Amino acid sequence: MRSFSNINPKDLKEAAGILRQKGQTATLVGGGSDALGMVKERLITPDVLVSLKTIRGLDRVTEKGGEVVIGGLITLDALSRDPLIRKNYNVLAEAAGHVGTPQIRNAGTLAGNVCQRPWCWYYRNGFPCYKNGGNTCFSITGENEFHAIFGGGPSFIVHPSDTAVALVALDAKFRIVGAAGERTISAADFFKLPAENPARENVLANDEVLAEIHLPAAKNAARSTYHKEMDREAWTHAVVSVAVVMEMDGQVCKSARVVLGGVAPIPWRVPKVEAMLAGKRITAELAAQAGSAAVEGARPLAKNQYKVPLTQAVVKQTIVTLGA
Repeated sequence: MRSFSNINPKDLKEAAGILRQKGQTATLVGGGSDALGMVKERLITPDVLVSLKTIRGLDRVTEKGGEVVIGGLITLDALSRDPLIRKNYNVLAEAAGHVGTPQIRNAGTLAGNVCQRPWCWYYRNGFPCYKNGGNTCFSITGENEFHAIFGGGPSFIVHPSDTAVALVALDAKFRIVGAAGERTISAADFFKLPAENPARENVLANDEVLAEIHLPAAKNAARSTYHKEMDREAWTHAVVSVAVVMEMDGQVCKSARVVLGGVAPIPWRVPKVEAMLAGKRITAELAAQAGSAAVEGARPLAKNQYKVPLTQAVVKQTIVTLGA
């Protein structure tokens, strides 16, 4: 393993400044569960690890001006157990609680989970694919059973984050801090398809940090949940997942946001399903129609056709359960 140094900046602006310095390769570390693994795998070879752990105030959940603000350094375990999140934003608490194992959730952070790199075996094993600086996606004609059925091309990775799916469903906003200043964008706009840049998964510049997540004020009649299907019981990412947020009036859905995970290079929102649910009484029949609509336009590869009926069934059951 290549030697590297560690720097503990006093605040995010200093951290961004270190990332911007020329003549060295710097990597951010929050919980470190993904970054250090990538160092060991020689996927990244940093000169400097910029640790954010010593920056105070970024591991809390607070209420400000009607919003709920979550620091990017909150651990996934703390997020999953936070009383305010569990009460008003259950989909996010459930998503955080489904990540990895207890050990990972105790170390991993929300920002790290949202910004983690793909877990495609070609990328993680050093193949010269798009994610490793090459110009090929080996999964197209290779092992693709866990790859994208929506939004793929030229890369067919799936985004690995559970919490990202929930945050898009909650219409969250991300506060980003960089060396040149700050900006705030919607969670949906944070993630980018491979068609825009096959080497990247989000809009972060090399000298920017995801600092905070802002959730809109909770609605009293809102219900939400996260459902995740895996190929084994733990220590793995979603084969298919769905985050559903519905504002209800009795059994009638006033509005809905439905976002899929495990099926696309970004959290995959399905507006047609949302429109189908709005203003309707939730029934098994309507949920079945929503499940069918959720997979319209799917383009499975040779070995992942099973994701189409699985997605359809997961969407149907999750809507029925939440609307009951």
